[in-house]
Amino acid sequence: MDYILQFVASFIATACFGTIFNVPPKTYFHCGLVGALGWIIYYVLTQNGLDVVEASFFGAFVIAIVAHTYARRFKMPMLIFSVAGIIPLVPGGMAYNSMRNVVEDDYIQGLQYGMKAFLITGAIVIGLVFAEVLVQLVFRAMHASKEKILIAKKNKS
Repeated sequence: MDYILQFVASFIATACFGTIFNVPPKTYFHCGLVGALGWIIYYVLTQNGLDVVEASFFGAFVIAIVAHTYARRFKMPMLIFSVAGIIPLVPGGMAYNSMRNVVEDDYIQGLQYGMKAFLITGAIVIGLVFAEVLVQLVFRAMHASKEKILIAKKNKS
């Protein structure tokens, strides 16, 4: 039941952020789905003992893969799906706690929260970049194999 609640809440939050980012209205559902999938991956991994940094990496990786898929399917920029979809993973609460602790003169705790937020942000970026590289390699390989098939057909005739 908890997983369903997490999925629905992240879906609604992501779709609402899609409206703030002025994504086309016909993509609200898909933006929500991208964010919900990324969040549920993150949530399941953290519930099963994986650190939040690694879980953020995997969540962002899934978000980028699904965003690329939707971008090709709907012939739209990938950013429409990935920017809204990444919102549930952003460590805003942790950054807030970092600043709050610094203001309250608890510098050590503030530094710990700040470093964790920094690491999570880096993991999100690396997850997005790895997915981008993987997608480019796959499409380049598909394009090369299609060219080889066309050349082979041309040489036979």
